[in-house]
Amino acid sequence: MTTAPQHASGRPFGLQLPDYPWDALAPYLATAAKHPDGPVNLSIGTPVDPTPALVQDALKAAADAPGYPTTHGTLALRQAVVDWFARRRNVHGLSPADVMPTVGSKELVAWLPLLLGLGAGDVVVRPSVAYPTYDMGAVFAGATSVAADSLAELDAETLARVRLVWVNSPGNPTGIVRGVSELRELVAAAREIGAVVASDECYGELGWGQWDPENGGEAVPSVLDPRVSGGSNEGLLAIYSLSKQSNLAGYRAAFVAGDSAIVANLVNSRKHAGMIVPHPVQEAMRVALGDDAHVSAQKALYRRRRSQLVGALEAFGLTIHHSEAGLYLWCTAGEDTWTTIGRLAELGIVAGPGTFYGEAGNGFIRVALTGSDERIAAAARRLNEK
Repeated sequence: MTTAPQHASGRPFGLQLPDYPWDALAPYLATAAKHPDGPVNLSIGTPVDPTPALVQDALKAAADAPGYPTTHGTLALRQAVVDWFARRRNVHGLSPADVMPTVGSKELVAWLPLLLGLGAGDVVVRPSVAYPTYDMGAVFAGATSVAADSLAELDAETLARVRLVWVNSPGNPTGIVRGVSELRELVAAAREIGAVVASDECYGELGWGQWDPENGGEAVPSVLDPRVSGGSNEGLLAIYSLSKQSNLAGYRAAFVAGDSAIVANLVNSRKHAGMIVPHPVQEAMRVALGDDAHVSAQKALYRRRRSQLVGALEAFGLTIHHSEAGLYLWCTAGEDTWTTIGRLAELGIVAGPGTFYGEAGNGFIRVALTGSDERIAAAARRLNEK
């Protein structure tokens, strides 16, 4: 048995972080694997459908890339982001200088507090039910993470220390969408105390019902939408990933855009750190952002899968909360989270425990739409027959 080396001070090497939450699902995965028709793993939001051919072709065409790519990204990519914001998110007049590609969106979520210069005594606000990486970003910077859905929930002492406010709309895991007026209120409150608002919008193209433009709804608003921002991006950052809309999770393809001074500082810091998106991936991103047809086709698959699962989960006795956008159904059976997870595992179905997303997630589970048509149909059949 090997042990990690220790300095003479007695302090071990390595960061002392909590175990990765999803490791706790191992026994439930084992139970589900025993189902005679095989397991249906709907616990994670990883795409399972093919990466669009035009994106694969763009990656291959750019494969001869002997030189270092730029941290800021090619002008062509940044212009594609600007055009996409104007076409899809009602954000006009964004400068290519105020855009930067990132190695997926998770790395930016994890490192943004540190890159913004936050440290001991500073507060990072994240949604009450949230993706755990917001908390980890605060940990890496030595700052304090506080769960709140509005700055009005905070006491005066905490509010005075807030320097970064995360908003996640559409939300993971809840699927909640923050409308224009709610986002505008949050931006105004953050500006009043001089805090940055970072908006994680990676599910922005996956709205359902009233948030589904293809079915008569409206587009999910961005924090950079002038109705929210008042026409100024000061203190605002929008983070977006192509993982979900374009099945590019394996490419680690994302970007951040917004406040000119902050983006310029991020570019400079990342140059020093060598945090660069590979050039072939930048080209794949550029092509993906210019094509709306594959996004619509993928969304149609998720729309159909979602419809199947909604009815089946309700037949099983679950109540669905929010879930008006994104790739997940946020459900409760009115019992302990792990009881529900166990009952589903007996059916060969694995869901995500709501407890992974903070104390407010207790009693809930998250069911992903990211299964093949065949696996989603199998899950629906088992749930309906129970």
